[in-house]
Amino acid sequence: QVQIVESGGGLVQPGGSLRLSCAASRSAFNGYTMAWYRQVPGKQREWVALITSSGNGIRYVDSVEGRFTISRDNAKNTVLLHMTSLKHEDTAVYYCNSFQRDFAWGQGTQVTVSS
Repeated sequence: QVQIVESGGGLVQPGGSLRLSCAASRSAFNGYTMAWYRQVPGKQREWVALITSSGNGIRYVDSVEGRFTISRDNAKNTVLLHMTSLKHEDTAVYYCNSFQRDFAWGQGTQVTVSS
Protein backbone atom coordinates (compact mmCIF):
# COMPACT_ATOMS: atom_id res chain seq x y z
CA GLN A 1 0.00 0.00 0.00
CA VAL A 2 1.27 3.43 -0.93
CA GLN A 3 2.06 5.64 2.02
CA ILE A 4 1.88 9.37 1.49
CA VAL A 5 3.83 11.70 3.75
CA GLU A 6 3.18 15.44 3.81
CA SER A 7 5.58 17.87 5.46
CA GLY A 8 6.53 21.52 5.65
CA GLY A 9 3.62 22.97 7.58
CA GLY A 10 3.93 25.25 10.56
CA LEU A 11 2.97 28.53 12.15
CA VAL A 12 3.41 31.59 9.98
CA GLN A 13 2.31 35.20 10.19
CA PRO A 14 -0.13 36.65 7.67
CA GLY A 15 1.73 37.54 4.51
CA GLY A 16 4.30 34.85 5.11
CA SER A 17 5.27 31.84 3.03
CA LEU A 18 5.57 28.10 3.41
CA ARG A 19 6.63 25.29 1.14
CA LEU A 20 4.84 21.98 1.53
CA SER A 21 6.17 18.69 0.28
CA CYS A 22 4.46 15.40 -0.44
CA ALA A 23 6.27 12.13 -0.99
CA ALA A 24 5.19 8.55 -1.49
CA SER A 25 6.74 5.34 -0.28
CA ARG A 26 7.41 4.23 -3.85
CA SER A 27 7.04 5.58 -7.35
CA ALA A 28 3.31 5.81 -7.05
CA PHE A 29 2.58 9.26 -8.43
CA ASN A 30 3.79 8.70 -11.96
CA GLY A 31 0.95 8.89 -14.44
CA TYR A 32 -1.45 10.49 -11.99
CA THR A 33 -2.84 13.97 -11.85
CA MET A 34 -1.91 15.01 -8.32
CA ALA A 35 -3.55 17.55 -6.08
CA TRP A 36 -3.20 19.35 -2.80
CA TYR A 37 -6.23 19.46 -0.54
CA ARG A 38 -7.00 21.20 2.70
CA GLN A 39 -9.47 20.68 5.48
CA VAL A 40 -10.62 22.71 8.44
CA PRO A 41 -12.65 21.25 11.31
CA GLY A 42 -16.31 20.89 10.44
CA LYS A 43 -15.81 21.33 6.71
CA GLN A 44 -15.25 19.00 3.80
CA ARG A 45 -11.79 18.44 2.44
CA GLU A 46 -11.36 20.63 -0.64
CA TRP A 47 -8.78 20.57 -3.37
CA VAL A 48 -6.82 23.76 -3.82
CA ALA A 49 -4.33 22.94 -6.60
CA LEU A 50 -3.80 20.20 -9.13
CA ILE A 51 -1.07 19.28 -11.58
CA THR A 52 -1.25 16.78 -14.41
CA SER A 53 1.16 13.87 -14.71
CA SER A 54 3.39 15.73 -17.15
CA GLY A 55 3.27 18.93 -15.14
CA ASN A 56 1.95 20.87 -18.08
CA GLY A 57 -1.58 21.29 -16.76
CA ILE A 58 -2.14 23.22 -13.54
CA ARG A 59 -5.24 24.60 -11.92
CA TYR A 60 -6.02 26.41 -8.69
CA VAL A 61 -9.15 27.30 -6.83
CA ASP A 62 -9.89 31.00 -7.01
CA SER A 63 -9.03 31.63 -3.38
CA VAL A 64 -5.37 30.66 -3.85
CA GLU A 65 -4.82 31.69 -7.48
CA GLY A 66 -1.77 33.90 -7.74
CA ARG A 67 -0.53 33.00 -4.26
CA PHE A 68 0.08 29.24 -4.39
CA THR A 69 2.27 27.35 -6.83
CA ILE A 70 2.08 23.60 -7.32
CA SER A 71 4.91 21.65 -8.89
CA ARG A 72 6.13 18.10 -9.10
CA ASP A 73 9.36 16.20 -9.53
CA ASN A 74 8.53 12.86 -11.12
CA ALA A 75 12.08 11.59 -10.72
CA LYS A 76 11.84 12.09 -6.96
CA ASN A 77 8.14 11.20 -6.80
CA THR A 78 7.30 14.38 -4.93
CA VAL A 79 4.67 17.07 -5.23
CA LEU A 80 5.30 20.53 -3.83
CA LEU A 81 3.08 23.45 -2.87
CA HIS A 82 4.69 26.84 -2.47
CA MET A 83 2.36 29.14 -0.57
CA THR A 84 2.91 32.88 -0.39
CA SER A 85 0.95 35.85 0.91
CA LEU A 86 -0.70 33.55 3.39
CA LYS A 87 -3.98 34.60 4.98
CA HIS A 88 -5.77 33.59 8.14
CA GLU A 89 -8.27 31.65 6.02
CA ASP A 90 -5.48 29.42 4.67
CA THR A 91 -5.22 27.82 8.09
CA ALA A 92 -5.99 24.13 7.63
CA VAL A 93 -4.50 20.67 7.50
CA TYR A 94 -3.05 20.16 4.03
CA TYR A 95 -2.99 16.81 2.27
CA CYS A 96 -1.92 15.52 -1.09
CA ASN A 97 -3.44 12.73 -3.14
CA SER A 98 -4.28 12.03 -6.72
CA PHE A 99 -7.11 14.16 -8.05
CA GLN A 100 -9.24 11.03 -8.11
CA ARG A 101 -8.22 10.27 -4.51
CA ASP A 102 -6.76 6.92 -5.51
CA PHE A 103 -4.43 6.59 -2.54
CA ALA A 104 -4.91 6.25 1.17
CA TRP A 105 -4.71 9.62 2.87
CA GLY A 106 -1.59 10.59 4.74
CA GLN A 107 -1.51 12.37 8.07
CA GLY A 108 -1.44 15.78 6.47
CA THR A 109 0.54 18.78 7.62
CA GLN A 110 -0.90 21.59 9.71
CA VAL A 111 -0.64 25.12 8.41
CA THR A 112 -1.55 27.86 10.87
CA VAL A 113 -1.59 31.48 9.78
CA SER A 114 -1.74 33.73 12.80
CA SER A 115 -0.20 36.90 14.13
